[in-house]
Amino acid sequence: MVIIETKNYLYTYSWEPNEESLCALEKRTLFGESSESGILESPVKIDPSRSPFIRERLEVICEGAEFEELLDEIRGLDAVDGFKVVFVQNPDADRVGFKKLRRIEKEIGLHLKGEAELVNPDIWYGVIKTRDRWVFGFYKKNEAVWLHHVKKPHSYSTALSTRVARAVVNIAAPETDGIKMIDPCCGIGTVLVEALSMGIDIVGSDRNPLILEGVRENIAHFGLDGDVSLRDINDVTGSYDAAVIDLPYNLCSVITDDEQLEMLKSARRFAEKVVIVTLEDVDHNVEKAGFDIVDRCEVSKGRFVRQILVCA
Repeated sequence: MVIIETKNYLYTYSWEPNEESLCALEKRTLFGESSESGILESPVKIDPSRSPFIRERLEVICEGAEFEELLDEIRGLDAVDGFKVVFVQNPDADRVGFKKLRRIEKEIGLHLKGEAELVNPDIWYGVIKTRDRWVFGFYKKNEAVWLHHVKKPHSYSTALSTRVARAVVNIAAPETDGIKMIDPCCGIGTVLVEALSMGIDIVGSDRNPLILEGVRENIAHFGLDGDVSLRDINDVTGSYDAAVIDLPYNLCSVITDDEQLEMLKSARRFAEKVVIVTLEDVDHNVEKAGFDIVDRCEVSKGRFVRQILVCA
């Protein structure tokens, strides 16, 4: 039995079949690793609400090969009042029944020193049975922020879903502090809303004057504050750490191959890293613009299959 001396975090994951590749790319970006498992363990601390795929996070306190070993370690922890214990389902295993998980929660609660608080706890603890051990730690649940953003005043049927947009933002900016981002083809602002809700410094622009008021209303609807301007991508000035570009593809935004290349050359000029979302094969133009494609994935939405390219 070992008490964990350095912080380690255990994350549980879930994803839809059409988003498996996107989830894997987000994992690689946030944690530097990817697996088919629904559990990921890492020293990297991520707020679970950042991701549309992370369900819960445990900050590991102690662990044991057997449940009794875990109880022995829990018994030795300092007393804390106002706690609640929740059983975390293992995504890779059969679900534990309600009665059994309640027994486990109660047993752990009885071994913890201090007074429990089941209604309004100050401290949340979680326990999970992985493939080879029991793990106990501080518990944090994903608040599914992006779900609230589905109900915005203005939307397009062809726009990115809030889930995909949120993952794309994470892929573009795994580190949010001190980052300057831009969405120079912001459309109705789906990416802007997700990035702003994470506290990222991002600006948006679009060359279509008819949508800008709708973008601003969408941002304000969620109590956010963001800068959105009327501007063609080729007129963007300044420099940014990252850019997200959802390439135009609908009937109102038809562009030629040469125009697409000019857009990407402009992006190469003002952004160090660019995440491109596209419905067509644009590898040739990406390379002509001076980018290297360092990672990629596909995600489907109905008949649309989008490619997401990470370029640097």
